[in-house]
Amino acid sequence: MDENVLIEARENQKTQFIASQFDVLVKRERELETLIQDEPDMAELVDEERASLLSQKTALYEEIVRILEASRVEEEQPYGVVLEVRAGAGGEEAALFAEELANMYLHFAENRGWATTTIEESRSTQGGFKEAVFEILSGEAFQYLRYETGVHRVQRIPATEKNGRIHTSTASVAILPMRRKPSIEINPSDIEMEFSRAGGAGGQNVNKVESAVRLVHKPTGVEVRSQSERSQLKNREKAMSILIAKLELLHEEEEARTHAATRKSQIGTGDRSEKIRTYNFPQSRITDHRIKESWHNLEKAMAGEIGEILEAIGRADAKVVAVAGE
Repeated sequence: MDENVLIEARENQKTQFIASQFDVLVKRERELETLIQDEPDMAELVDEERASLLSQKTALYEEIVRILEASRVEEEQPYGVVLEVRAGAGGEEAALFAEELANMYLHFAENRGWATTTIEESRSTQGGFKEAVFEILSGEAFQYLRYETGVHRVQRIPATEKNGRIHTSTASVAILPMRRKPSIEINPSDIEMEFSRAGGAGGQNVNKVESAVRLVHKPTGVEVRSQSERSQLKNREKAMSILIAKLELLHEEEEARTHAATRKSQIGTGDRSEKIRTYNFPQSRITDHRIKESWHNLEKAMAGEIGEILEAIGRADAKVVAVAGE
């Protein structure tokens, strides 16, 4: 039985009680060692109790290992995602499309009962999103949205277009998984932190307290801002979790590029520059370029009914991985 596992079990709240029971058995074993030295004629009884103690210790140890392994899996599984939407090429039309994309995902999340929070948003002159960041809390969120990272393209006639010409605009989406135990380590000295007053309309406390937090990871230049919480501490915690998620995505993108030749899955590479989908409004058609499949339910999809699309991409990726593994 690995002593390191037992040390971990004594420190883990989920296994502390079982570990204490294990230690009681170990103590009893030591008492038996002393007893057999003092009273050799009790050897047979001692051997019987030793066998019983070993059986009990084995059962407890196996339970400890099972719980610790389950805890590790739980720590590695995302408990939610950060949804980042940014306007691309196309000016104001791109910003309007970025807001529509964000609302599409938020409606999908709300329809499934997932909690959503606006972390940060920057609006264009006509009201669309230059950039917006949201938190979606659900253990299922990453499973469904993991393949949405990339460039989304829209083809439609803008309201301001007098000649009826179809314009093409883009917006980028990034899905960043949030995990309880980060897969990377960040040196605190690499973090630059600033505080400011939260903006926006609201109650009497708005703009009076420097609760908004801005973090910059100096080695990469990655910047995060959070002002959704009332307290500076909570905004700092939220900003840090988002910063970690962004840095993990950068690391995964680099890994994907490094191992592109051997990667089993060609879907959802995590590359934010990859054009993944086109939304054609005149033809009410959505086309996913990775799986070369189209759907003619664009209006419902923009209202959040994208489950069919997400599931189709998930099935296609599972099939690619299964074939590659044969």
